Amino acid sequence: MPDLPHVYEVTVLREVDPTRAPDDVAAPPATATRTASGLAYRVLKRGKGGARPAPSDAIVIHYTGWTTDGVVFDSSVARGARATFPLPALIAGWQEGVQLMSRGDTFRFWIPGPLAYDNEGPPGAPRGMLVFDVTLYGFGPALPTGDGRVVADDAQVLPED
Repeated sequence: MPDLPHVYEVTVLREVDPTRAPDDVAAPPATATRTASGLAYRVLKRGKGGARPAPSDAIVIHYTGWTTDGVVFDSSVARGARATFPLPALIAGWQEGVQLMSRGDTFRFWIPGPLAYDNEGPPGAPRGMLVFDVTLYGFGPALPTGDGRVVADDAQVLPED
């Protein structure tokens, strides 16, 4: 082929905004599973199954959080980088919910205010029920990095989709 400019015609069929509020953000649907604590969740995508995080593990995730009126208040997806957190440092709703997940799972959680920031939380934290989509990529013992962060000691951590 000659060394000439190439012209391509591209049609965008649809644009997906991963931080767009889901249709069911206002309240958990009747099909959501509810735990004794009041946490509600729905499995959006199953991974291959297997082990689940322990209460003391660090987790490697992507997540987006919304208030029930559909406003995004935090998102690793929007930042373009997965997040790693020590599970014991997170809100009670995350501590309970993420332990239900295996690597590769994506869940939607409806976390009641008392399991989120209603009883304790940083200044400016949203109050009331919060909704999160969470994808779990890995987990394992928390290893400090020396700069105040942690990494998860997980040889099986999954690549991003």
